[in-house]
Amino acid sequence: MIRREDFVLRTWGDALRQSRARRRRLVRRAAMIAGLAGLVASSIVAPPLPRLVWNVTASAPTGLYSVTPGTLPAPGDLVIARVPETMRTLAAERHYIPANVPLVKRVTGVPGDTICASGTAIFINDRSVADRLAVDGHGRTMPRWSGCLHLRDGDYFLLMPGTSASFDGRYFGITRRTDIIGRAHLIWATSDGSRHE
Repeated sequence: MIRREDFVLRTWGDALRQSRARRRRLVRRAAMIAGLAGLVASSIVAPPLPRLVWNVTASAPTGLYSVTPGTLPAPGDLVIARVPETMRTLAAERHYIPANVPLVKRVTGVPGDTICASGTAIFINDRSVADRLAVDGHGRTMPRWSGCLHLRDGDYFLLMPGTSASFDGRYFGITRRTDIIGRAHLIWATSDGSRHE
């Protein structure tokens, strides 16, 4: 026969175990919710870097590019970069590229280089490398800068040689390292299958 004191003690012990189990579940749920909220908040404060980018512009082969962030760009590298902030609104309003979509461009100028613009010509270290258009395909005046810029640490010049309609450094000038997301590697092209490494 179970004594009344044992029954009360056993009932109290069962209730205590259930209460502790509920508390542990509640703490785990709260930790998971806090973790998810932290991830969401961090992606709002610092949006995640893209790992894959689909390029639809004509200045680089149309297709899927993988992105390798964190490496310093070198001359000739194909990179994924944001349009410099001063030109994002113009690019979006004219439908060159949406404000939040990165560009695929080639690095043609690095710290230490001198980039000059005179009339329609672009020069890198006194060598003519590209021409630029006065108006776009809809007859709107293209942005234009002139003079010479000596690239300092963190400055890069992005240009797609041979494509004067490419919206790149010939129209918006230098790109800061902070706007370069990473190196681009074409992994799948839609038309001619050409690869840029």
